[in-house]
Amino acid sequence: MSRNNEKNIKKHNDKLHKAQAKAKQAEIARKEKLKQITKKFNEGKSSDDTVN
Repeated sequence: MSRNNEKNIKKHNDKLHKAQAKAKQAEIARKEKLKQITKKFNEGKSSDDTVN
């Protein structure tokens, strides 16, 4: 019996795709968080400029 049978290939691909999806979601979350931080920083900076 070979290790490269349909069941094992499917199991491996499912695991691989799950890991790839998790990495993609993490990247999207990081980008979103960065956008929020940048927006907050820029808002704070613009309010500081109006005071001076």
